[in-house]
Amino acid sequence: MSFTYEAVGATREDLAACPPGFHHLHVRTRIGEGQEVFHKAAETVLTWELHRALGVGIDAAADRAAPGVDVTVTLAGLIKAPCRVVWTAEESRRAGWAYGTLTGHPECGEEAFLVTRTGDGTVWLTVAAFSKAAKWYARAGGAATRGLQQAYARRCGAVLRRLCADAEPEF
Repeated sequence: MSFTYEAVGATREDLAACPPGFHHLHVRTRIGEGQEVFHKAAETVLTWELHRALGVGIDAAADRAAPGVDVTVTLAGLIKAPCRVVWTAEESRRAGWAYGTLTGHPECGEEAFLVTRTGDGTVWLTVAAFSKAAKWYARAGGAATRGLQQAYARRCGAVLRRLCADAEPEF
């Protein structure tokens, strides 16, 4: 299967990347503080644990996100969305990945899940995407579809914060 858009990898250097004709999504959520929280959040994102905790079906060709890994995301047990990981990051203050949509995905575009640790030790999850409808039902959903994407991105942050709560140092 091939990608359904041209700007493959655009979110790697610029989470605000949005080619003409696409809708932009950018949701940033504070997860916690400290190195332990960063490491827990990074592993949770890179190993699909976040997505599974969200209740999303994940059928991945590998146990960990890596460039070229094919992933099928299943939503509500009905909608199958084939994707391919286009980049990953595993750095001292930045970890995550992005997938690009493949033929058969209801949307067309790219979505990134990136955990960062700022200079003051705060850990953030950023979910960023550019997309447009590819299937009739995504087009029919219009603004409601984009609202669901926003809600999903916010839920990613809330679930990751909960999953990492035990890594937060106590004072």
